[in-house]
Amino acid sequence: MMGRGLFIGLDIGASMTKAIVIDQQRNILGQGVVFSGADFQAAIKKALKKAQGMAGLKNTEGSLIIATGYGRRSVSFAHSTRTEISCHARGSFHFFPRAHSLVDIGGQDNKVIKVDGRGNRIAFKMNRKCAAGTGAFLEEIANRLKVKVGRLNELAEKATKDISIGSYCTVFTATEILTKIRENVDLKDIVRGIYLSVIQRIMEMDMLEGEVVMTGGVAAHNPFLVRMFGEKIGRKIFVPPLPQFTGAFGAALYALETKGG
Repeated sequence: MMGRGLFIGLDIGASMTKAIVIDQQRNILGQGVVFSGADFQAAIKKALKKAQGMAGLKNTEGSLIIATGYGRRSVSFAHSTRTEISCHARGSFHFFPRAHSLVDIGGQDNKVIKVDGRGNRIAFKMNRKCAAGTGAFLEEIANRLKVKVGRLNELAEKATKDISIGSYCTVFTATEILTKIRENVDLKDIVRGIYLSVIQRIMEMDMLEGEVVMTGGVAAHNPFLVRMFGEKIGRKIFVPPLPQFTGAFGAALYALETKGG
């Protein structure tokens, strides 16, 4: 298949680069995600190649491409760029076409985006410069605990106690964890405490009014954290399909709408 009539969104984040391909009917035909690393150009090509392969695309000729995210200006072949805030709001509203608060936990930052009933982004806040509460934070904690980051969800789900991890800084959190270990606190309970810490950091950012939607890699790979978040705020948390690709999907939708779709 050639690329004619298709629409591509690229989301180049500080941690991960995502690519998604959609058609005129807004169907997702393919997606790809890779580590951004130190070479954004290489990451963009790899993610796009994965998405093209899944979509059966030989090339992107004739496709409209919009880039978003931290490294969006690194995409020399993009037809346009959009901010990650606007793309996340657009992607989220497609699946939840009503007013809501969008929580995106990314690799390096967290966002709380308010979307009104017409899909307009009416407010947003981002976390402090510190990585506490982000995907990178969870990866660092997993390394300190000497467990694979993919096991965190399983461990937290089996925990039996709530413990408090109060530090804002990753370094101080690691020290706090060592103290818990010396006190013979179970590893599963420590991981649950870390999840609660992430949730607390988000709740301190802004009021989560109305329905809450959660996106990002953390939501994709840590469903128990999403469940804990819902229990904490006393409301159901909505998660779109492919939550890690919400920004890229929003960029692809903007590409389609730019062409009048």
